[in-house]
Amino acid sequence: MDPIRICIVGIGGMGGGHARLFAGDKVPGAKLVAVCDVNPERLTWARETLGEDILAFADSDAMFAAADTFDALVVATPHYDHVPLSLAGLKAGKHVLCEKPISVTTKAARELVEYAKTVEPIFGLMFNQRTIKAHQKLRSLVQDGELGDLKRVVYIATDWYRSQSYYNSGGWRATWGGEGGGVLLNQCPHQLDLWQWICGMPKRLRANLYYGKYHDIEVEDDVTAYAEYENGAVGTFITSTAEAPGTMRLELSGDRGKVVYEHGKITFWRNVVPEREFNASFTGGFGTPEVWTCDVPTGGGGEGHLGIFKDWAKAIKSGDKESMLAPGIEGINGLSLSNAMMLSDWTNDWVDLPFDDELFVAKLQEKIDGSTFEKEATGQTLDTEGTY
Repeated sequence: MDPIRICIVGIGGMGGGHARLFAGDKVPGAKLVAVCDVNPERLTWARETLGEDILAFADSDAMFAAADTFDALVVATPHYDHVPLSLAGLKAGKHVLCEKPISVTTKAARELVEYAKTVEPIFGLMFNQRTIKAHQKLRSLVQDGELGDLKRVVYIATDWYRSQSYYNSGGWRATWGGEGGGVLLNQCPHQLDLWQWICGMPKRLRANLYYGKYHDIEVEDDVTAYAEYENGAVGTFITSTAEAPGTMRLELSGDRGKVVYEHGKITFWRNVVPEREFNASFTGGFGTPEVWTCDVPTGGGGEGHLGIFKDWAKAIKSGDKESMLAPGIEGINGLSLSNAMMLSDWTNDWVDLPFDDELFVAKLQEKIDGSTFEKEATGQTLDTEGTY
């Protein structure tokens, strides 16, 4: 079979890294043939770095006009362009893999997801954290019932430190009109995806967001949210780009014990007798279930971005959407969490899931229209290696 001909639109820090993976023949059965970017300097970089035979398009119109030169499209542009470019790619009959987040708003994401369900091309999302073996193990502990019914989820995701120079590197960064949000839209889509992928979606949540609390930006850089599930379980999600050192810790409490994931290690404090059973049968007053402390083997790490690209290419060749690790249609779930958190803070109230898409869009537009924030961007292309 001929190699899948790949085109990448958006070859800044993240897209440039993706281009090097494909150009370096890291993805079996796939070959980089084209790139697209509105920045002429990045096209020069592409020719110098990736080879003179790479097609270089100065805008998406030129790219789609030459759609017969590629089979699959990787979208690595700023957030607002994710849906229109992904939709255009699918409508042109191209397989699409989009960077996170799937969109800024669930309303736009829903249009893309519903269309993707009806067509043959394979639509994937860059949820590279799903390739991590530990994350897969955590999911199986919950989904297979080993932990029993969930009672509490505590996710602290503050290992996302960003300096002011990071935000100053692009005019679109950390603005309502350019990015649509801050830490929830840029750094945390991975953790929000993992939260729902492992534990399922909550039924409602309440959040407090702080805007430019630690940086000269207009969007959120510090968030605390509280969630409730249908079975009565509760959850807390905390994130920030201003804690150094930060924390990346997921704690899951269930009927059969407690699981903690931190520093790449999973520890399971397993109740010999489930807590609900112990509660109903124990007659000694003070007492707790017997607990076994278990170090859960994770089977090593994962391949990150490369793993998602390999999985996407495999699905393209086999035509099997069902077994994909990160199908694009699931991208709306984590986005729903971040949109709901914003809406909760903007309305100072609880938000039920699913929520009013139109209300969120209206509130976001108010933020965009009312923005008086100005900054002078440095135009620096950041090296993203090791930042995810």
